[in-house]
Amino acid sequence: MRLLLWLLLFVFCWPVALLALVLYPLIWVVLLPFRLLGVAVDGVFTLLRAILFFPARLIGGRRFA
Repeated sequence: MRLLLWLLLFVFCWPVALLALVLYPLIWVVLLPFRLLGVAVDGVFTLLRAILFFPARLIGGRRFA
């Protein structure tokens, strides 16, 4: 019975594994612009935070992480 289950798993899973190998790079390429946008938005928020906290740093306020 175990051998039959292993054979059944092998028959059904190897196409899924091949499909994953083919689709993973395509999905990565599709999601790449969203990652770049996330990096850009994070940079903008970091810049705004630095601009807003600059006067406090000049007068010696506490440092925020």
